[in-house]
Amino acid sequence: MIRKFVGAVAAALALMAGLWLMIAPWALGSQPDNADWTDITTSEFWTGLGVAVVGLAGAISFALAIHEELVKRGLVVVKPRKVEQPEPEAAPAAPQASSAELASLLAPLVEALREDMNRGDRAGGEHRQNGKATLVGVEDNR
Repeated sequence: MIRKFVGAVAAALALMAGLWLMIAPWALGSQPDNADWTDITTSEFWTGLGVAVVGLAGAISFALAIHEELVKRGLVVVKPRKVEQPEPEAAPAAPQASSAELASLLAPLVEALREDMNRGDRAGGEHRQNGKATLVGVEDNR
């Protein structure tokens, strides 16, 4: 646990050092006012930015490791999040029809389609025949 704490402090110091490198040219007066950045300013700024990013990533990583260790030891209790799920709206209950009832309701439609397909005087071109057996008879054999 001490190693993680020391790592977090070192990472935080690296973050502060990076931030200092980024602002040092203006704070120390080595960058002239209202002028283009000098080579030294450019170098210090981008180096400081890199150090700050690495320090921030390290500080976050060590902080998460410390939190995990505290949870493992039972010193910190993680509260579970309550996810509010909207209640599903009750759909009107449709009457449940059995397979036999559905077959009897669809039989006239299937027969009408079969007769339409088997008609000899087709307008609008050639249609493909699906077979000789009636569709209702095929449904009954399943």
